[in-house]
Amino acid sequence: MQPLPFPSLTLTAEAKLDLAKAGVLVLGVEPASDAAESSDGKATAKCVAISALPESLAKTVQNACDSGEVNGKPGELTSFATGDAQTPWIVLAGLGASDKRTRGAAIELGAAVIRSLVSKPRQQITFALGDGVAADNHDAVVAGAVSGCEGQHLYQREPSVSVPDAIAFVGYSAEAVSRGEKLGQSINHTRRLVNEPPSIMNPTGFAQYAEKIASDCGLKCEVWDEKKLEAENCRAILAVGRASTSPPRLVMLRHDGGGDEAPLVIVGKGVTFDSGGLSLKPSDGMVDMKCDMAGAATVVGVMNALAKLKVPRNVIGLCGLAENMVSGDSYKLGDVIETRSGKTIEILNTDAEGRVVLADTLDVAVQQNPQAIVDLATLTGACMVALGIDVAGLMTNDQALCDAVQSAAESECEPVWQLPMFSLYDDKVKSKVADIKNVGEGRWGGAITAAKFLENFVADVPWVHIDIAGPAFVDSPKPHRDAGATGVMVRSLVRWIENAS
Repeated sequence: MQPLPFPSLTLTAEAKLDLAKAGVLVLGVEPASDAAESSDGKATAKCVAISALPESLAKTVQNACDSGEVNGKPGELTSFATGDAQTPWIVLAGLGASDKRTRGAAIELGAAVIRSLVSKPRQQITFALGDGVAADNHDAVVAGAVSGCEGQHLYQREPSVSVPDAIAFVGYSAEAVSRGEKLGQSINHTRRLVNEPPSIMNPTGFAQYAEKIASDCGLKCEVWDEKKLEAENCRAILAVGRASTSPPRLVMLRHDGGGDEAPLVIVGKGVTFDSGGLSLKPSDGMVDMKCDMAGAATVVGVMNALAKLKVPRNVIGLCGLAENMVSGDSYKLGDVIETRSGKTIEILNTDAEGRVVLADTLDVAVQQNPQAIVDLATLTGACMVALGIDVAGLMTNDQALCDAVQSAAESECEPVWQLPMFSLYDDKVKSKVADIKNVGEGRWGGAITAAKFLENFVADVPWVHIDIAGPAFVDSPKPHRDAGATGVMVRSLVRWIENAS
């Protein structure tokens, strides 16, 4: 069984609009001023790039803008046939008021337009948005357009998405198109990893995918199999993966772009399927647990982007991979595990396994002598209770580092919120029989106590933990993205690494 091919299409930067090959033409529209009303009092919209059109086509577009049916609000898409043989189909894409045209709006615009058009085969789609999107956000429109070609329809016999042959961007630089393409592809790699069925994207399958990515983009890649994990004393990873017929792995990706500087390390939780182990999940709670490796998938997406963008930083990506299953050899409640660092963990819930996997993976990260560590994990339902499904939680031992990560996320319009790490939470993870236990005390503060557990394994290295349990995987589609994996935080971490000093 083979999935649909990874989206492959031709992207071009065009200096001028060429209607002879434009295919479907996408024009930006914005709300007109209050004074600009049609004769019957209906509000009108303004097409930003109307001057680039021949007179007859411009009149058709102007009539649509004056009809009262188009208001230029962000996310509004109006498609219509023009009656023009050369340019038979136009999409008017709402840009919103100028102060609302954020980078996030730009990526959503590009994705929503493409998603509205992929129900049928298209030879070319041409974006002619004029100056409706700031030049700094041109790459975001491109990234959105690329990401709009990927979804969770990987094994449909009659795919609901037809990837266009080509997409052109009028007035965009070749550099912006190239950067946007690489970002969009990297987001799609993360989404593809998460959306694949867990029987395919098990620890071995994930490691093979990561090796292929590394080979294609020039990353160094090292994979630790179960024998290497044992030799490295990664007893926590091995314990979680012990009940599975697919043995655990650790993937290390290395991007050497920064000379002799100490590396930044990004770490991802990679539980490729989480049954809960002996603390078995109910079916409703298990059905989407292929997404429990979204943190590791994000690491792969980020590392791909860094390599393709040739970012001048040294960065190491670590993915701790295990499948949490049930057998006679399952790790058990009451077990005590000696981790790679030597600290011992009392297991009180086998469904709190991600932090156990990360305990060893973070210790490997510390051994790289990094400037800083950022980890990503679909770690707790408690974070979703606290912040909802659209916001990632940040927890840290270093405020300056957390501020830098948060600033990058705000620039990319990926919502995050910092949760406190007061020392009073330390007692919540202390064990009576081991150094620490893998759950806190009852229901309260579960996202924070999970982070407090992880803090035991980062030594004195500046560290930020990002709980992406809510935004990494979604049940319902939106105009700019399919349901399933979202690729959240790929853009934000790329920006943080590019801005790191």
